[in-house]
Amino acid sequence: MVEGDAGGGFSRKRKCSLTDDVVKTSEIEGEYLNVASVRSSIARRLGVDIGALAPVDRHIEGVVEMVLDATANCWQRVTDERLFGWHAALFPTGYSGMTRINVAAWRDDESGPMQVISGPMGRQKVHFEAPPADRLPSEMACFIDWLNAESDVPPLLKAGLGYLWFVTLHPFDDGNGRIARAVGDLLLARADGSPQRFYSLSAQIQRDRRGYYELLERTQKGDMDVTGWLVWFLDSLRCALDQAHQTLDSVLSKPRFWQRWAATPLNERQAKVLNRLLDGFDGKLTSSKWAAIGKCSTDTALRDINDLLARGMLRKVAGGGRSTGYELNDGEV
Repeated sequence: MVEGDAGGGFSRKRKCSLTDDVVKTSEIEGEYLNVASVRSSIARRLGVDIGALAPVDRHIEGVVEMVLDATANCWQRVTDERLFGWHAALFPTGYSGMTRINVAAWRDDESGPMQVISGPMGRQKVHFEAPPADRLPSEMACFIDWLNAESDVPPLLKAGLGYLWFVTLHPFDDGNGRIARAVGDLLLARADGSPQRFYSLSAQIQRDRRGYYELLERTQKGDMDVTGWLVWFLDSLRCALDQAHQTLDSVLSKPRFWQRWAATPLNERQAKVLNRLLDGFDGKLTSSKWAAIGKCSTDTALRDINDLLARGMLRKVAGGGRSTGYELNDGEV
């Protein structure tokens, strides 16, 4: 009856956070990946059995490779070639959409300065213009030296600064936001002292996507006072950690529950419905819903429920209209 242990919960949480990183870092840029395919690609690389695997294309494989390399190999030096490898992984065909781009090379600005723009043709707004391409070799050499060097800058602040510095240089024709977040994740993994990730900063940035772009533009267009950016970055990190703690508590509550009640005899229907509650039941559990899930009569469902109420595993939901609702007894989970 026990549904896994704490170690299994941590493994699932790590896989979920990696999936969030891959999916959300692309969504921030308006690109939507197939979640099942991303999950399959990560599971294959981590050696995790998730049953049937969804088909995975080269593009998804590339994003997964970059995210995993940034975190799992966080202590390895960052070099031009490593960044070029990430860029090539993001654009395996050499195209961004229908536009051919320079892959695994710094941008050359042959078609004009690198600008982040929005709006219809003729009324476009320039949000940001990156440094000229002829400055990139020296600028990137300086950035990479700083990235790899020991520093008096606190590690979390260095992660925020590294992210901002890279995305401001905008060294590639495309993919700069995703690679900047990979740089940030690499520095966060170094700050954590471990490549094991249980939170997703990209998922939090996606939740505050509008605020992210507004603050990024304000910082890059201003006098480069980075205080506001770092406050936002640290607050986003705190929110990501809070979300991870909530999810992890939910994951770990299930094995804790079954460990507590391991010696308690339950019938198959009771075990099935309790598992549904532990997985996060949507709405109010009533005797009629119990009967539907357990494939039994309402009278049988009520006997099951009353038995669990007597044991203290369930409790009635206060208020709530005509039908009585039930939930897990929080003090017992």
